[in-house]
Amino acid sequence: MAKKLFVGSVAYSTTEEGLRAAFAPFGTVETATIIMDRMSGRSKGFGFVEMSTEEEAQAAVEAMNGQMLDGRKIIVSEARPPKPREGGGSYGNRGGGSRGGYGSRDSEF
Repeated sequence: MAKKLFVGSVAYSTTEEGLRAAFAPFGTVETATIIMDRMSGRSKGFGFVEMSTEEEAQAAVEAMNGQMLDGRKIIVSEARPPKPREGGGSYGNRGGGSRGGYGSRDSEF
């Protein structure tokens, strides 16, 4: 069973290939992903590495947490499941509405 690791404080210059190479000595790297900003296309400074077994993942955490990678001291830990997103993409009720009409609210027509 593959085990996903969070890799934080990653240099903006780190590539997915570089991340894969850094974790390869500890076992089979299933995936290595750098999270990119959609708007700028630039790295967000963190990523995920998926190791093929629990034992390999634990060895990678112990060996790589706090180590230098591309000039930055990285943080490596077991990845947590993502939080469920709230809402359905709508703006919901933000109150207010159109006041329209003539004059103030109290005026008669």
